[in-house]
Amino acid sequence: MGKPSAPRKLADIEAMAYAKYLRTSPRKLNVIVSSIRGKKCEAALAELTFSKRRISRDVKKVLESAIANAENNHQLDVDQLIVAEATVGRTLVMKRWRARARGRVGRIQKPFSNLRVVVREREEMA
Repeated sequence: MGKPSAPRKLADIEAMAYAKYLRTSPRKLNVIVSSIRGKKCEAALAELTFSKRRISRDVKKVLESAIANAENNHQLDVDQLIVAEATVGRTLVMKRWRARARGRVGRIQKPFSNLRVVVREREEMA
């Protein structure tokens, strides 16, 4: 009994990793993510390794997870992988406040982001 299994949302030559609640704004995260879109995975990993931005460490972990998923779960060739998709989503915003002059309040917003990375195996050039 039970419900039937859902069809796979990705192609057979794709693997995905997803990170929720990354502690940065989507705007800052998208700067890093757009620099690796469409690149070979080893070039993207090298770029993230030497990036000065704090969030690039988390992006690198997600990319490494997607590569591991491709290798272990879907038996894809690691040397042929490219970053097919890398999308950033907005999630919750913590709202804080700071006391200001004359009894007023300054609002502080602390945004969080989601990150989805899809790697794809390149077809061999004949």
